[in-house]
Amino acid sequence: MTVQLSDISFLQKGKGKDLLFLHGYLSSKEAFAAQVAYFSKFYRVTALDFLGFGKSKPLEKPFSVGDYAAWTKSVLRLLGVERPHVIAHSFGCRVAVKLASGDENAFDKIVLTGPAGVIMNRGFRYKWKVGAYRFVKRFAPKYAERKFGSAEYRSLSPIMKESYKKIVNEDLRECAKQVENPVFIIEGEEDKTTPMREAQAYAECFPQCHLQTISGGHFAFAENPTLFNLMVEEFFYV
Repeated sequence: MTVQLSDISFLQKGKGKDLLFLHGYLSSKEAFAAQVAYFSKFYRVTALDFLGFGKSKPLEKPFSVGDYAAWTKSVLRLLGVERPHVIAHSFGCRVAVKLASGDENAFDKIVLTGPAGVIMNRGFRYKWKVGAYRFVKRFAPKYAERKFGSAEYRSLSPIMKESYKKIVNEDLRECAKQVENPVFIIEGEEDKTTPMREAQAYAECFPQCHLQTISGGHFAFAENPTLFNLMVEEFFYV
């Protein structure tokens, strides 16, 4: 995979051991502002915008989770980031897990918050919507694209929609079983995007994993930054 730094929006701040931040879907590196400000006192922090997000270059073709993992690995090599600790949120957790499962030396310790990547049993309502979408799409594809799917999905460009479908339909629990690094999951108690049952299912897969809750929703790390940062700091130092 060819990667050019001119295509990427990133920041590096501080000195010391490398610490990487991977943001969530439709988010950006700025979501970690409180964490970057705090941890850059002790680490060399790197935060980047994935292709298609923030100020990085738009996607030229649909990316899967594996594509984003390979891209991230190439970016870290270009930036001289070696075996960092990583703090990942939501979609960023998918990328971190995928990358760590294929390369045991990619990261040191891994923190996942609001982790995405687990597909739980989908009920009748979901299956009915998918069936209705596929039926309507055969006769009125433009109408189907406008009326079906989440608001998040409908806001995407055609290339990003194809990428989104690749991403959300991959269950990463088998990848999680191959991650040898220590993992710490911090789950927001009011998280409705990636709820507790998904975080627990994830935690059961990692060979070394501790799960702890924190007040807040899907962005609990931004809602409750002081406690989040202290929890992470303790995990890194143990």
